[in-house]
Amino acid sequence: MSERSEEQHMKIVKKPDGTVTLLRKPEPGSLPQSDPTLSITVLSKDHTINPHNNTWLRLFLPKQTITDNNSKLPLIVFFHASGFVTSSAASTLFHDFCEKIAEDAAAVVASVEYRLAPEHRLPAAYDDAVEALHWIKASKEEWLTKHVDYSRCYLMGNSAGATIAYYAGLRVAAGEAGDLEPLKIQGLILRHPYIGGTKRSESELRLENDAVLPLSLSDMMWELALPFGADRDHEYCNLTGMDDWRVEKVRDQGWRVMVSGSGGDPLVDRDRELVKLLEEKGVCVVSEFENEGSHCIELTDPNKAKSLIRLVKHFISS
Repeated sequence: MSERSEEQHMKIVKKPDGTVTLLRKPEPGSLPQSDPTLSITVLSKDHTINPHNNTWLRLFLPKQTITDNNSKLPLIVFFHASGFVTSSAASTLFHDFCEKIAEDAAAVVASVEYRLAPEHRLPAAYDDAVEALHWIKASKEEWLTKHVDYSRCYLMGNSAGATIAYYAGLRVAAGEAGDLEPLKIQGLILRHPYIGGTKRSESELRLENDAVLPLSLSDMMWELALPFGADRDHEYCNLTGMDDWRVEKVRDQGWRVMVSGSGGDPLVDRDRELVKLLEEKGVCVVSEFENEGSHCIELTDPNKAKSLIRLVKHFISS
């Protein structure tokens, strides 16, 4: 099975004056399919969130739910991997992954199209995540109003998407996101969180030339994503480098946080540090780390995807 690297989907050009141009390569995309007469198991449709920012979300609904009016499903708000600079909720890779989550975890999935850097540097993606939650809570879309249990909402992402889910969760828990009633977040599902820092971890040094996420690429994506003049110890990047009082608010809300990672990911030590931080703050953490596997391997290995979704299903059902 081939491995995914963000490097395959973009070309970074550094000009003599120090400025950077990012040339994104086209990725295979998938259109939503909302016709219930089609021989598919999961329906999907798109909705605009903010036309000015060109943000939107794609809803995924298990088709059998339409005929079961007495059953309401948990909602997973999903943020795709990107290094903050590439890909889309319409990318076939993430469309297919969200379909699998919806079907196998028995959930409605809302996959968010957020703004990318360097055109829109952080905190743009974090702002878009919170705006998506407000759109969901106010929407009259029947797939949500008829089939979602608003009291069982989870924020999920892989790689940079996990970082977005985490940061949006901090804002919500701290009351910085405003009133989201009737939406009630119960937890965060963080797969291979994309975390940085100026001091290298042991796993980063050991896997410096990793085929999927080499440090040179990771550093460049952070350079493109962070505010001008910020380094990788900025709060948007180094999630464990500062004593963030909002983590205690996550604990006070009673949320659970699932963090999963792979031993072949250069960022695995940073992900473990995040688990340690959350546990020290009294947050209920479910952690799952495999000895092998690359960054975001679930996107290219069907067996890893199945294993992850089984964990997700158990997490949102317990």
